[in-house]
Amino acid sequence: MKFRNKIIISFCIIIFVPIVLATGVLFSFQHIQMRAIEQTYGVDEGNYGYLSNSVQLLNRFTKEIYAELQDISENNPQKFEDDRFLEEINQCLEGKASYLIVRREGELCYIGRNASTSLLTQLPDYGSAAENANAGTYMDVGEQLLIKQIDFEFPNREEGSAFIVTRVEEMVPEIKSLFIDALISIVIILILTASMLSAWIYTSLMNPIKKLQVAAQNIKDGNLDFTIEAESTDEIGELCKSFEEMRERLKESTEEKLKSEKENKTLISNIAHDLKTPITAVKGYAEGLLDGVADTPEKQEKYLRTIYNKANEMDTLINELTLYSKIDTNRIPYNFAKINVAEYFNDCVEEIGLDLEAKNIGLAYFNYVDEQTVIIADPEQLRRVINNIVGNSCKYLDKQKGLINIRIKDVGDFIQVEIEDNGRGIAARDLPYIFDRFYRADASRNSATGGSGIGLSIVKKIIEDHGGKIWATSKESIGTVMYFVIRKYQEVPNE
Repeated sequence: MKFRNKIIISFCIIIFVPIVLATGVLFSFQHIQMRAIEQTYGVDEGNYGYLSNSVQLLNRFTKEIYAELQDISENNPQKFEDDRFLEEINQCLEGKASYLIVRREGELCYIGRNASTSLLTQLPDYGSAAENANAGTYMDVGEQLLIKQIDFEFPNREEGSAFIVTRVEEMVPEIKSLFIDALISIVIILILTASMLSAWIYTSLMNPIKKLQVAAQNIKDGNLDFTIEAESTDEIGELCKSFEEMRERLKESTEEKLKSEKENKTLISNIAHDLKTPITAVKGYAEGLLDGVADTPEKQEKYLRTIYNKANEMDTLINELTLYSKIDTNRIPYNFAKINVAEYFNDCVEEIGLDLEAKNIGLAYFNYVDEQTVIIADPEQLRRVINNIVGNSCKYLDKQKGLINIRIKDVGDFIQVEIEDNGRGIAARDLPYIFDRFYRADASRNSATGGSGIGLSIVKKIIEDHGGKIWATSKESIGTVMYFVIRKYQEVPNE
C-alpha cells in the first residue's frame, strides 16, 4: 500500500474511529445508566428530554411517592399520625434527595432528617396545594428547594398538610457517573487509536528502514552475501527492492571484477610461459649460429627456420593477446560484406591445405551448399575462426596419419560448417568448458600443445557476433567435430 493511501487511511481512522467508538460507548452507557435512573427515580422509560432541566427531572423523582401520599390523604388520612409510617416515607425520599414535613393545624408534627431550618417558617399556607402532581413550588431560602404540597383533613377534621421537599441543586449521581465514564472511555479510545496507528506506521516504516540501515552497513563493510526482502508494495517496499537489485548488481560486478582479475593473471601467466619456450629456443639457436655450431649451410638453414617458426609462434600469441583485449572491451573491428560461400571456402581450404601438407596431415573438403549461396560476414575474422579451429586440431593430432575433414552443409536458413579431426579427442567432463576463456583440457602445457587458452573463446565470440552458434562433439581416442552455423543472406523483396 502506498504511503499516500496510508496517510488518507490514518486521517480517516483519527477522525471517524474515535467518533464511532465514542458514540457506541455513550449509547451503551446511556442505556445502562438510564435504566438505573428509571429504576431508582421512577422516570418514564424512553423520555429523557428532561435531563437537561434539573427542576423538571427532580420533580419526576417523587412522582410515585406523591401519588401514594395523595391516595392516603383521601382514603386513609390517619396514617399521617403514624410516626413509623412517616419515617418509612421519609427514608424513601432520602434516596431521592428529598425529605418529608407534615403540618397539623399550623404546627409541624413531623420533620424529616436534614430539613432546612429556614424553610420551616416559610412553608405555603393550607389550601395552596396544586391539583397537578407534576406541579410544585420553587423556593430559594438559603438553598434551592422544590416543594410539593398535599392538603388533607385528619380524622378529627383538623387541617393538615404534607410537604415533599426536594433539593434542586443536587445532581443525579448516575448522570455524574455517566459523564465520568464517558469521558474516561473517550480518553481510552483516543489512546488506543493513537497506539494502533503508531504501531502500524512503526511496523510499515521503521522496520524496513532498520533493514536498509543494516544492509547499508554490510555493503560498507564489503559484505554482499545477504538478501533484503520487501515485506510490502509501498514506497519503502520499492526502495527495499531497488536496494536488493543494487546489492545483486554490486555482487555481480565484484564477482566479475574478481573473475576478470583472475583471468588476467592467468593470461599473463600463460603468455609468459608460452613466450618463454620460443624465446629460449630462439636464444639457443641464435647462440648456436654465433658460436659456429651450425657450421654447414644445411644446419644454418635449419637453425634460421627454427628461429623463424618460433618468432611466428610469439607473433601468434601476441596477436591473440591483442584480440583478447578487444574482446574484453567489446571492440573487435568487423568489416561485414556479402561472401559467396563456395568461393570463400574454396580459397580457405586451398590455403589451409598447403600448411597441412607440409605437416603431413590429410585434408578432405566437401561442399554441399548451392554455388549461389551468400552469407554476410567479416572475411578476415571468419578466416581467423577456421584457422584457430584447424590449428587447435593440429595440436592434438596423435595418429600416425592425421586427417582433417571440412564439410559445408545447407541447413535451412543457415549454412553449417563442420571441421572434423582424428585426434585424441576431448574428455566428456571437459567438453562443456572448451569455449570458456583460459580453459585448457591439457594442463601439462608442453611445448607442442601450448597456447594462451583463449583461442576457442575468441572463436565463440566472433561466431556469436555474426549471429551464429558454435558447439562441439568428441570421443576420446577417436576425434573431435567442431560445428558452427551462420545465417544465409536473403534479399528482401520490394513491395
